[in-house]
Amino acid sequence: MISFPWLTTLIVVPLVGALVVWLLGSTSARTRVREVALGFSLVEVVLLVLTVLAFDTSAAQEHQLLETHAWIPQLGASYAVGVDGVALLLVALAVGLVPLVIGAAWRENLTPDGALGRTGAYMALVLALESFMVAIFVARDVFLFYVIFEAMLIPVYFMIGAFGRGAQRRYAAIKFLLFSLAGGLIMLVAVIALYLNGPGGEQGFLTENLVGNLTADESTQRLLFLGFFVAFAIKAPMFPVHTWLPDTAQAAPAGTSALLVGVLDKVGTFGMLTLCLPLFPDASRWAAPVIVVLALVSILYGALMAIGQKDLMRLIAYTSVSHFGFIVLGIFAFTQLSISGSSLYMLNHGISTGALFLLAGFLVARHPERSQRIADYGGLQKIAPVLAGTFLVAGLSALSLPGLSTFVSEIMVFLGTYATNPAIAIVAALGVVLAALYVLLTYQRAFTGEVPEALAATPDLSGREKWVVGPLIAGLLVLGLYPAPALDLVRDPATTTLTAVGVTDPAADAASTTDGSDS
Repeated sequence: MISFPWLTTLIVVPLVGALVVWLLGSTSARTRVREVALGFSLVEVVLLVLTVLAFDTSAAQEHQLLETHAWIPQLGASYAVGVDGVALLLVALAVGLVPLVIGAAWRENLTPDGALGRTGAYMALVLALESFMVAIFVARDVFLFYVIFEAMLIPVYFMIGAFGRGAQRRYAAIKFLLFSLAGGLIMLVAVIALYLNGPGGEQGFLTENLVGNLTADESTQRLLFLGFFVAFAIKAPMFPVHTWLPDTAQAAPAGTSALLVGVLDKVGTFGMLTLCLPLFPDASRWAAPVIVVLALVSILYGALMAIGQKDLMRLIAYTSVSHFGFIVLGIFAFTQLSISGSSLYMLNHGISTGALFLLAGFLVARHPERSQRIADYGGLQKIAPVLAGTFLVAGLSALSLPGLSTFVSEIMVFLGTYATNPAIAIVAALGVVLAALYVLLTYQRAFTGEVPEALAATPDLSGREKWVVGPLIAGLLVLGLYPAPALDLVRDPATTTLTAVGVTDPAADAASTTDGSDS
């Protein structure tokens, strides 16, 4: 009996939805495009639940729900998909965020004239992007991964350039595209060289056929590693190739930023974890000291830049540069605890940042001039307490307050890193102190003090907006108080990754030494 193709269905349904919504946007039925878009995104959520039920959590380190079909056998490319525990969490993040983004943009004028047909185009792009996000996290063929890596640039470019804010939106879209294409070009060279140094054949790009079967010498493997890593560092983004992100976040709609930073940028760290480390274990160990230092710079630089920002969206973008530094640090610290923490951090950061961007969008929409300057707000906790309270919770998650989900993943990264790099872990802890400054100072400026006259009649969150932000706040609380289900999905994959890299976990060494002395 052939098992149901859950992953392919998850990829196809949003694409069908995007086509339907696009067509409706140009007909007399365009008034229903939002309802149709939301309907397709909720069907995707149902399919996700069924996919999770079909996944065996006791074997989270193994790729499951596998599908492999010939695609371009002459090039060694296959349509091959499958998920392990980490990929499943990121697919869940993408699928869960999309209906919230659609709900957030429900009444938003995405163009100066508020044309509903244009709103339909935006919703179609969101659904198309959802398909690509799911596809890239489940791809098990390196060529397929690369094609999706490049294809997802198309909807994002239009979501920024056509539907963004201000005169700089086209500049931001082009800058995003140029940075991403530059990384993709470098990666393409590495992909071709990878095939030439692999086993070849009609399935020569399958990851399981490539791992451990490269014929390249040490120098070539290091170059291949760098080709993939640079592309992923741009996508993540890491210092010093991060500069596209603040400009993009400042110009893009809040929902676009929520998906871009909350999900798409995880492709960078996910690629480091699932491609760079197992494909090039020796090169990964060789590059790790420099990457750890770059991750530390990202943590501190991003936090310091966030403190000095006057634009709310740029501030959130710089906080993410800092948080991605923590994720990369955990990956290249090479301990089971740090890699598990980084894997969980990708999920938790997506929830936290998604909430911050969407709430910031709600805040900006209430200003008569749609200003993003923090100084143009104040005192809103008096007249919009729900908006202020939810923003505070999302902000506290950015500084990893105990009781919220980000604390669990961040403390795992700290403890895991300390086992191999105590000095790096101690310096990285300064990022938490700086995070407290940029979060609390922003809240103080925007929500305490006197209410500006222009904001005196600011309404609190509507019922629709509460439904949008409520699941994200609930996710931060539930995963903060009971992270076990998510931890079960990342623990064994982390152990498998360490084995592939050829590194022994210091905790396992300590346990082995203790057992030997006891005996």
